Amino acid sequence: MPSHALLLVRYVLFAVLVGLSSHLFAEPPKSEQLAGRIAEVINGPDYKHAHWGLLVVDLDSGETVYELNADKLFAPASTTKLFSTATALDTLGADFRFETPVFRIGDVGERGELLGDLIVVASGDLTFGGRTDGHDKIVFKDSDHTYANGNTTAELTDPDPLAGINELARQVHAAGIRRVRGDVLIDDRLFDKAEGSGSGPSSLTPIIVNDNVIDIIVTPASPGEPARVTSRPETSLYQIDALVDTVEKGADTRVNVARAGSGRITVRGQIPIGHKPLVRVHEVDDAAAFARGLFIESLRRTGVIVDASPLAPQSNRLPRPAADQLKQIATLRSPPFSEEIKLILKVSHNLHASTLPLLVATKHGRRSLADGLRYQHDFLARVGVDVDTISFGGGAGGSRADYSTPRATVQLLRAMSKRPDFAVYEAALPVLGVDGTLTTSVAPDSPARGKVQAKTGTLYWDNVMNGRFVVTSKALAGYMTTSHDRRLAFAMFVNNTHIQKSSETSREGKTLGRLCEIIVAEQ
Repeated sequence: MPSHALLLVRYVLFAVLVGLSSHLFAEPPKSEQLAGRIAEVINGPDYKHAHWGLLVVDLDSGETVYELNADKLFAPASTTKLFSTATALDTLGADFRFETPVFRIGDVGERGELLGDLIVVASGDLTFGGRTDGHDKIVFKDSDHTYANGNTTAELTDPDPLAGINELARQVHAAGIRRVRGDVLIDDRLFDKAEGSGSGPSSLTPIIVNDNVIDIIVTPASPGEPARVTSRPETSLYQIDALVDTVEKGADTRVNVARAGSGRITVRGQIPIGHKPLVRVHEVDDAAAFARGLFIESLRRTGVIVDASPLAPQSNRLPRPAADQLKQIATLRSPPFSEEIKLILKVSHNLHASTLPLLVATKHGRRSLADGLRYQHDFLARVGVDVDTISFGGGAGGSRADYSTPRATVQLLRAMSKRPDFAVYEAALPVLGVDGTLTTSVAPDSPARGKVQAKTGTLYWDNVMNGRFVVTSKALAGYMTTSHDRRLAFAMFVNNTHIQKSSETSREGKTLGRLCEIIVAEQ
């Protein structure tokens, strides 16, 4: 063979070998890298008995980035709130405001004496002015007071929880009324009473003041001395008997709040020196009676004498007077509904989320939770969610009937991203490593910090037999922006893991945060 031909054959063989070796030893495709890194996390020893479901898609195109059991049902926990808030946003609108009027029945004499009753007509206002700042915004703390009995991190917001009540009393006084000879009545007939799902206050009513709880604040003193115990709001409606010991630093914090009869609360336990003020809560016995008593107390502070006692029940059944017998003398107007959605999603507010289907029902002239959920079904079907694959029994995520698939959740997220009110919906979500229930899910220097806007979910039960807990669900669903500025929608569910203490659900939260870090980096 001529030398130049031999050289050509050798060159070709060399090229083929180089090509083969580069093919054999090249890095796997990005999709395989991502799947491998995710597998390392979800197949860890803590998840030997767990069930995982994940779906990650391109927000615009819908192209699947990663999926695992995307069409299987999972307990969604509080990611349920993505569905209930979306429905309420569609039904009520971002700019909707609750308006709670006060009417008088009867004439007002020359000395300002009302010879009749005051009636507060409950509108379903979820915060009733008790969280509103000076800029028409609803404020929140990352650890909400409604969950205070299950942790030591809960905090109170700065606004006066009676701000709405006090504003109505001010307007009544401004209307010239100086004495109410009749009664003060709360008309809470807007919708049928129901029970909420999940932890926190459970009674769903159209009248809500301070989330219908009494806050108990326990502040340690010197070792051996009783801790200081105060309440908020301060009211004569409840009598509190407290005995909490201040113990040495490092000792366990144990404070129990219990009902000791109607209008009576006992507080017992211990708190170590140096501990920040501890918040506990007690759900009130009767929301309407609570609001009525607080309003009478506020009227008296404002200079309006009320003959009826705040401790007594309403003196008569609510009247149905003719329209010309009613004169409106005060109105409380809430911040826009976009602010309420932010509160619900940022802190995962169960009471408010559970009430949303009832508010949706009333907007359509109906009254029941079932009515509201049927309207939710219609909305979800209209925007392209496969409603036949999922199940909901409430608006908050604690119902035993609540089940969703990763695919249905992502269908909702993509549908919401195409709506004119998407900015409101996305801005209401917790931000990974920044605020709300995602504050501590990643380290401060995490590359995913601030790049994920998503709703968390946590549901666990006592494993009484083993003296520990089972996490029925830990979930995360929302939107993320990757290191390459790719916009994704995702849903992650892990059901059925074992933990020793209830506080260890943070372990699962950090695991979901780690998955977010992997996806942000790889995409």
